[in-house]
Amino acid sequence: MPLYEGRLGAQMGVDKRGAVDLAIAWWLAARSPRSLVYLPLKGSAADCGAEYGGRKLDLVLLHHSLGFRVSQWKEVRGRLGAGRVQKVTMPADPFPERESEAARTRWHRDFKDRLRWTIAADTLFLVGSRSAFEFEGEQLRALAEDCPSHLAEQPDTHCCAEIELGRFNSTDRRNPWSQLHVECCNRHW
Repeated sequence: MPLYEGRLGAQMGVDKRGAVDLAIAWWLAARSPRSLVYLPLKGSAADCGAEYGGRKLDLVLLHHSLGFRVSQWKEVRGRLGAGRVQKVTMPADPFPERESEAARTRWHRDFKDRLRWTIAADTLFLVGSRSAFEFEGEQLRALAEDCPSHLAEQPDTHCCAEIELGRFNSTDRRNPWSQLHVECCNRHW
């Protein structure tokens, strides 16, 4: 499951297992405000998304309340060990649908609960609150659960999640609008 820096944001190609792993990591980042969720994707041997160009990136998902400074990432990553396996049980509805009013206000210019992003040490950092992750998480759930049936019926179907990052039409140079495009790789599905 490689992640590439692209012209319009970041591009990720996933297979079935990768779609599920990403949805679970996303859910964990939304529900665990004291966790830094690290996906070491640079070493992926798969080449899905390579046609979009750009350098390979790792991915870190974290709650904004951690106050983690991305400038410390290289040092922290250097101290990481092999880790340990932990079992996570997800609920039946991991990303609840938002009230229609909340969904409408999401596009209002004063709405501030968006995912912030930055790239440091060849790593894409996505930082936000629980609701910021949940707003975008439904797309990843659909990618993992709904796209397999679409691809079984029509193998050339384009199944993707388009995760909005930053603020659209914003002058905020530290967090401009971008997108994480997560696409089911038809060659490896």
